Amino acid sequence: MRLFRKVLVVAGALCMTVAIAIPGTAHAADKYKIFLSMSYSGNDWQTEAQNMIEAMAKANSDKVDLKTQIAGTDVQRQIQQINAMVQAGASAIIVYPISPTALNTAIRNACAKHVVVFAYDSKVTEPCAYNVYTDQKKLATDSAEWVADKMGHKGNLIFITGVPGTTVDTERNDAAHEVFKKYPDIKIVAEPNGMWSAAVARKALTEVMSTRKWSDINGIWGGAACYVSWSMEREAGVSPDKLVPCGSEGTNGMRVNMLKPGTQTTGKDDYVPDGAPGISIESHPAAGALALKLALKVLQGGTVPKVTVMPLVEVTPDTVKLCKTGSWAEMKDGCNTFDPSLVPPGWFSNIYSADTPETGLAAALKREPEPK
Repeated sequence: MRLFRKVLVVAGALCMTVAIAIPGTAHAADKYKIFLSMSYSGNDWQTEAQNMIEAMAKANSDKVDLKTQIAGTDVQRQIQQINAMVQAGASAIIVYPISPTALNTAIRNACAKHVVVFAYDSKVTEPCAYNVYTDQKKLATDSAEWVADKMGHKGNLIFITGVPGTTVDTERNDAAHEVFKKYPDIKIVAEPNGMWSAAVARKALTEVMSTRKWSDINGIWGGAACYVSWSMEREAGVSPDKLVPCGSEGTNGMRVNMLKPGTQTTGKDDYVPDGAPGISIESHPAAGALALKLALKVLQGGTVPKVTVMPLVEVTPDTVKLCKTGSWAEMKDGCNTFDPSLVPPGWFSNIYSADTPETGLAAALKREPEPK
C-alpha cells in the first residue's frame, strides 16, 4: 500500500511538471490564452489594427481567449508586460514591438516556455519569434520615387517621420532618404516628427509652415502627412489644382481627395474628391489579425513560415476606386476607398487581405468579424 501511494505521488508530480513546462498547450475543452502586447497606440492605424485583431479573436471565439495590454513607448514596460503574460499562462503573444532588439530576451524566455510569439508590422530579430509585416523599404522607395518624379526632381520637400525606434520608421526613413539623395536639386527643408498621427502631423506642419508659404513647398513625404497637408493648403487658400504632391499614407481622407473632381460622394468641407496628387501605400492594418490567425495555426500543430510579408497595394489618382457599400466582396473586386459616410477621414482604407476574410470594414470599425 505504501509503495502504491508513492507511485501515485510520483505520477502526480510528473503530471504537474508537464503541465507547468508547457503552458502554451490547451485541452480540447479549453481556449488558448492569447495576449496582445501593443506599444504606441496614439494613432488611427494602431486602433484599427487592434480592432481587427479583436475581430479575428471573435471569429475564433471557441478557441481564443484574448487579453490586451498597452505599453506605450516605454520599452521596459513592454518587457515587463511580456514577462507577466508568460507567467499568467499565455499560449501565444501577439506583439507590436517598440524595438526590434530590446524585447529579445523576454521573447526568448517566452519561447523557452513554449509560448508562441508573433510580431506584427514592426519586426523583432529574435529567431524564435514569427514576424508578419509589410515591406517598408519598398513602400518608402516607391512612394519617394513617385513624389520626386512629380516634383520634377527639384524643389523643397517636407519629410515627416513616424514612431521612432520601430523598424517601420527606421526602414522607411532610410529608404526614402536614399531616394531623395539621388536628386541633388531636391532640398529637405524640414523633417518634423508626426508619430503617424494626423493630429501630431498637423501640429508639426503648423510649426514648419509658420515661417514658410505653401508656394515654396514642392513635395511632402511621410506617414499621416497627405490628407493633413492638403487640408492645411486649402485652408490657406491654395486651389485644388495647385495642391502639393504627397506620399504616402493609407487614410480614407487622402484617397477621397485623390478621386476625380465631381465623383459623387457624401463628403463635405475638405473630405471631398479633388484629384489631389498623391500616392497611397501603407502598412497593412490586418497584419496583427493575420498574426493571430497564424499563431492559432501553430498552436494547433500547423507549420507557418517564420516571416510572412503582406502584399503592397499602390493607389494613385489613376487607380483610386470608390467602394459603394464597403463589403469584403466589393473590396475583393478591387475598390480601395470608402464613401465619407462610412468612415472618418483618418481611417485607413487598405484593410482588404485575401488571407483574412474574417476581417472587413466592420472589423476595422467595430471589432466585428465578417459573417460566417
